[in-house]
Amino acid sequence: MADVILETRHLTKEFKGFTAVNDVNLQIERGHIHALIGPNGAGKTTCFNLLTKFLVPTSGQILFNGRDITSAQPAQIAREGIIRSFQISAVFPHLSVLENVRIGLQRPLGTSFHFWKSERTLDQLNGRAMQLLAEVDLESFADTLTVDLPYGRKRALEIATTLAMEPELMLLDEPTQGMGHEDVHRVTELIKKVSAGRTILMVEHNMNVVSGICDRISVLQRGAVLAEGTYEQVSSNPQVMEAYMGTTSGELEGAH
Repeated sequence: MADVILETRHLTKEFKGFTAVNDVNLQIERGHIHALIGPNGAGKTTCFNLLTKFLVPTSGQILFNGRDITSAQPAQIAREGIIRSFQISAVFPHLSVLENVRIGLQRPLGTSFHFWKSERTLDQLNGRAMQLLAEVDLESFADTLTVDLPYGRKRALEIATTLAMEPELMLLDEPTQGMGHEDVHRVTELIKKVSAGRTILMVEHNMNVVSGICDRISVLQRGAVLAEGTYEQVSSNPQVMEAYMGTTSGELEGAH
């Protein structure tokens, strides 16, 4: 039996008669990188918002470590270790890179945003903050204002601040969106690096990104799971090629 950390059962979300997510059954295995992919309008973001409790499902269940969290609140699942990146992190552009990560470290301690605490009290977090910056190759940027970071490096900082919250399951929402080729490569390698000993679920549109790092891929189309498997399995699936490319011939390579 696989060690499943997150599972959905018949997950469905309707908006005024439109079914955005339709009877989705997912099993995310512990220690894996699992991607949700699909063409625009496939329901990826809605599915992600259901998993992170920013939307309430119309029907179905969400289980985390075997426990039903369908009716849990976003803050509750964050405390349990489901942390969504690129939404809660790097929100202080005029603080330094180090200070942003330090705020992430404060959250699990229950002292978030205690800016009035003495600098000395916060300095005790510097060692761990620098370890996290080293993990995402940002040590040399520790004193840089976040607003001055290049776009790809900002994404690396967002990963570091997410790691600071000790996620058991790390959710990455379009981690390479809007990036040039060089930044895409850097962030892809970074995700691969920080995945050691962690579980990652990511929404992504770029097949080149998921091909090299994902253990399993679920392809959504019109809100339903069209195919699931390894990159080799889904990329040669005729239905997936049709959904992405409008063709059933040839290998699916680099479809965006």
